[in-house]
Amino acid sequence: MEKSCANTVPKTQQAIELVGPDKLVLNKSKKVFCPDKYQILCRIEAVGLCFSDLKLLKQFSGHARKSEIVSGVQQDVLKDIPSYVPGDAATVPGHETVVRVVKVGSEVNNIEVGGRYIVQTDYRWLATANSVAAFGYNFEGALQEYVLMDQRIITSPEGDSMLIPVSENLSSSAAALIEPWACVEDAYSCKERQGIKTEGLMLIVADKKVERCVLYDFFRKYGKPAQITWISKFSFPANLDCKINITVSISEVENDSCDDILYFGSDAQTVEKLFHKVASHGLLNIVLCGGEFTGNVNSPVGRVHYGGIRIIGTTGDNPGESMEFIPQTGEIRHGDKINIVGAAGPMGLMHVVRNICQKINGIAIYASDIDDKRLKALTNIAEPLAKRNRVEYKPYNSAKTKVEDSFDYTVLMAPIPDLVVSATQSASRNGIINIFAGIPATVYADINLNEYIKKHLYYIGTSGSTIEDMKVILNKVENSNLDTNVSVAAISGLDGAIDGIRAIENRTIAGKIIVYPGLKDIGLTTLEQLSKTMPQVAEHLNMGLWAIQAEHKLLEDKIKK
Repeated sequence: MEKSCANTVPKTQQAIELVGPDKLVLNKSKKVFCPDKYQILCRIEAVGLCFSDLKLLKQFSGHARKSEIVSGVQQDVLKDIPSYVPGDAATVPGHETVVRVVKVGSEVNNIEVGGRYIVQTDYRWLATANSVAAFGYNFEGALQEYVLMDQRIITSPEGDSMLIPVSENLSSSAAALIEPWACVEDAYSCKERQGIKTEGLMLIVADKKVERCVLYDFFRKYGKPAQITWISKFSFPANLDCKINITVSISEVENDSCDDILYFGSDAQTVEKLFHKVASHGLLNIVLCGGEFTGNVNSPVGRVHYGGIRIIGTTGDNPGESMEFIPQTGEIRHGDKINIVGAAGPMGLMHVVRNICQKINGIAIYASDIDDKRLKALTNIAEPLAKRNRVEYKPYNSAKTKVEDSFDYTVLMAPIPDLVVSATQSASRNGIINIFAGIPATVYADINLNEYIKKHLYYIGTSGSTIEDMKVILNKVENSNLDTNVSVAAISGLDGAIDGIRAIENRTIAGKIIVYPGLKDIGLTTLEQLSKTMPQVAEHLNMGLWAIQAEHKLLEDKIKK
């Protein structure tokens, strides 16, 4: 027997559906699923549009998070969930949301009917071929009036629910935007592995002779793997007490199988083969032994973001030297000169505001974009914050102004491989390059790894956020230490959601777009347009910024109609 609330739930609803690559439709009669005993039906209060929605739009079934789940849950469970839509099945995008529970099944625990929740969208224990499952991808998302979730899916192995209770005091927009702000937080708070995966598999390819003392000291300091595959014309050093598998060719090693790879040598073709062997969240350590690559190396920059792989190296013959330059986290550092490329977009604004307010001394933030109008909108928000926090803030149009400075920390907000190449060139010694934009996992770029290794650079990248990140941002918002609404630039009902996604594609709106699925006949409307289209709502803006009072007036007026 399902538990239900007093509200009457309709049989059909309006929804934005992605039915194929670059094919969005407004379905005005999509079925509202009735929850079975393990399921939860939620009404969507608000949802933010995201650049990731655009990536899903273009890639559709080719997106790493749209593919079938391969582990973490039994397949017969998935067959019972109508909102599980992998592969070529039509899906509903939208993952930045706040929901109200309207019905729950008889076996659902700790989720209250009438409860208000934000949604952690990454199901990191449910693996797809190249990523993880996610709400708004291979599970239907929030660009609809109602969404069905399954408690068996949204509960982690540790027992944490991906539905996080949120205060009634927050506006729906502020609550919905906690998710993208949490993704920004995760880009910096992510903990980097600074040692060998002790229960993992290691591949060592040695074009140069490796002394026993080098590996002995390396394993003693950084840990020893469960097993080593050795490929070399030289013998594996004796008396290291390791489980060794001797293999003749790299081609005999299974792709995506090695947690740690040590390469002693400087042959570009060998490294390019080794990239295919690095497992998700694996580490490739290139030990040049005094040599150099003869040219650029075709490198999987997309897997830094989606696969969490890391690349390190040393010009010497000791792999331990490379390990010393792995940062503990992705956090900006005291004195960093930070370049945020694509800073005036919706997510770029969040990076700028977050780093300005991080209270790290001596930093300078260069905010780069190619649109003067967007830069002006960013500066109107960022400049007062920078002055208040005593942070040097320098916006610039990269299409018009060439900045000669080198940077200690670069954040890339556009999924363009050439930006990784240029960021490598402009990076300072010990620089971090944060590949925040989701370059597809299959995309490579020709990287000057000689320069990368000599300067001790470090590519970092994260996808999505953790529940801890969500709670950090929620705490900041509920304690008035962060106003996520500063990033709102436009509002809409479902009628304008497709236009909103196209606006993201065409870069015509600088900030976040908030969709209220319950509102009918509301097209895409920028905050600047409100004074003409809805002056009664515009009166409640906070110095031109979206605010809870404006949201209340919007909902009040439209519900009356």
